[in-house]
Amino acid sequence: MVSEHNQLKVDRIHHVAYRCHDAKETVEWYVENLNMDFVLAIAEDQVPSTKEPDPYMHVFLDAGSENVLAFFELPTKAQMDRDRNTPEWVQHIAFRVKDRATLLAYRDKLEANGIEVLGVTDHSLFHSIYFFDPNGHRLELSCPDPQEEAKLARLDAVKWEMLEEWSQTKRAPKHAAWLHEGEFNAED
Repeated sequence: MVSEHNQLKVDRIHHVAYRCHDAKETVEWYVENLNMDFVLAIAEDQVPSTKEPDPYMHVFLDAGSENVLAFFELPTKAQMDRDRNTPEWVQHIAFRVKDRATLLAYRDKLEANGIEVLGVTDHSLFHSIYFFDPNGHRLELSCPDPQEEAKLARLDAVKWEMLEEWSQTKRAPKHAAWLHEGEFNAED
């Protein structure tokens, strides 16, 4: 018998929220550079969940396919900073684009707008470029690799073994070493 709690499942991400230095600048940057639509703004003097008196501006952007990216501007709080104990390449927001041509067009657009872009980086499953928004948030645009489905199936077959080995050793298991060691063979 399956428990009622085992049938609970999250539908999708409603939105992800980050802090920004300036709400207007942030909205304009995402509209200009990533072609996102500005969806909604909410400003209040009191935090609804905690009832803390604190003015804020909360802005929402359409990141495609019912994904919403939100930002808070908090003028009464200390200046924002990133987690200094975490390398800057770890915390990032990744967006998917349809193909490599779109990825390269975005890279060209960003660079033309004076934004420093790293990549294209080949992750085997997908290919990415990296850059920072005006708030210091690292962003990634990724496109699928032509053999993405076969590669994902191969990784899916070993995910639990990899996780268990990592949990025991805290060393990278070699189950997926093929990702960066040359040619992929779907038959392996």
